[in-house]
Amino acid sequence: MNWLYDPGLRSLPWLAASAALAAALVALALGYARWRNVIDEPGRRRSHSVPTPRGGGIGIVLAVLFGLYVLAASGLAVLPLRFMLAIVLVALIGWIDDHRPLGAPLRLAVQLLAIAIWLWPVAAAAFSGDGHGNVVIAFGALGVAALLVLLVAWSVNLHNFMDGIDGLLAFQALFVLGALGLLCRRESGSHALELGLWAAAVAGFVPFNFPRARIFMGDVGSGVLGLLIAAAVLWQMALPQTAAASGLIAVSAFLTDASLTLLSRMTSGRRWYSAHREHLYQWLTRCGFSHARVVALYMGWNLLVVAPVLWWINRLPAQTQLAELDPGYAWAGGVYLVAIVVWVGGKRWCRRHAARRPLAPSDNGAQHASA
Repeated sequence: MNWLYDPGLRSLPWLAASAALAAALVALALGYARWRNVIDEPGRRRSHSVPTPRGGGIGIVLAVLFGLYVLAASGLAVLPLRFMLAIVLVALIGWIDDHRPLGAPLRLAVQLLAIAIWLWPVAAAAFSGDGHGNVVIAFGALGVAALLVLLVAWSVNLHNFMDGIDGLLAFQALFVLGALGLLCRRESGSHALELGLWAAAVAGFVPFNFPRARIFMGDVGSGVLGLLIAAAVLWQMALPQTAAASGLIAVSAFLTDASLTLLSRMTSGRRWYSAHREHLYQWLTRCGFSHARVVALYMGWNLLVVAPVLWWINRLPAQTQLAELDPGYAWAGGVYLVAIVVWVGGKRWCRRHAARRPLAPSDNGAQHASA
C-alpha cells in the first residue's frame, strides 16, 4: 500500500496532526516544567550554559501512544498492547528520573522489564513447537531472545547518552524513522504508517529544541526514542523486500559514537557508568563548535554516507534481497569501518586542538551530561 497517497488514511493530514499534537503537548510540558521547577542547571559535566526546563519529550511519547491507538481504531494496524505498555514503562521511569534522579540499576531494571514484556512472544516461541521438546534448541533460542532484550536496552540507553546538545537526538530520530519508514513502504502491510507518525511527532518537538533549546527532551523522551528506533530497526530487518542491514546502517552515527566511547572508558579503567563529556559530539562542542554545527556534521554523515548506501543496497528487486548472503551486510561493515576511522580521527583532532588552546565553554543549551 502506498500509504503516502492512500485516500483512506489521508496520511498528510494525519502526519500534520501528529506533529501538531506533539507540539501542543510540548508547550504544555514547558509550562509544567517551569511551574514545578523541573530545570537542568548548568554544571561542569553539562554542555549547556543557562538553566533550561526538561521533560519536553513527554509530548512525543503521548503523541506516539495516541497515534498507535488511532491507527488501530481506524483498522490500519493491530493495537500493539505489549509494545505500548513497554513505551509507558520506559517513559514512566524516565519521567520520574527527570523529576527526582534515580539510581542506574533501578532504571535499567524497569527498562529490561518493559522490553521483555514487548518481546515476550520471541522467548515464548523458543519453547513452542511440535511437542518433542528439543532442550538445546529451545535454550539456544531463549539465549537469542535474551540477547535481543539487551540490545534493545542498549538502544534505549545509548540514545539517552547521545541526547546532550540541542537538536542532535531529534534530528537523528527524524532521519532514522523517516529513512526506515520509506523503506517499509516497499511492502504492503508493513510498519510504514507507525514510523511516519512517530517521525511527525518528533518534528513537532524540534522547534522547541533547535537551534536554541527552550526545553530539553529529558529521559522521558530520549529513552522512548531509543525504544522506537530499536523497534523500527527490528521491523525493517524482518521485511523481505528490504536489505536486512539497512536499519543497522541507518543508526551508524549514534551507535558508533556511543559504543566506542563506552568501550574506551571501560578499557582505560575509568568509571564508565559515571557522568562524563567524552562523546565525540561533546568534544566538538568543547572545542568551540556550535550545537547547530555539530548537528550539521552528524546529519552530513547521514545524508552523504548513510543515505546513498541505503539507496544502493535497496535498489535491486525484492527477490534479490532474499539471497542467503545479503550484500547489505558487507556494506554495513564498510560503513562502520569508515565511522570508526572518523570517530578516532575526530577525537584525535579535538585533543590536539585542546592542547593548543583552552577548551571553549558550551555555546547554548544542551540536554544533560552523558552517563
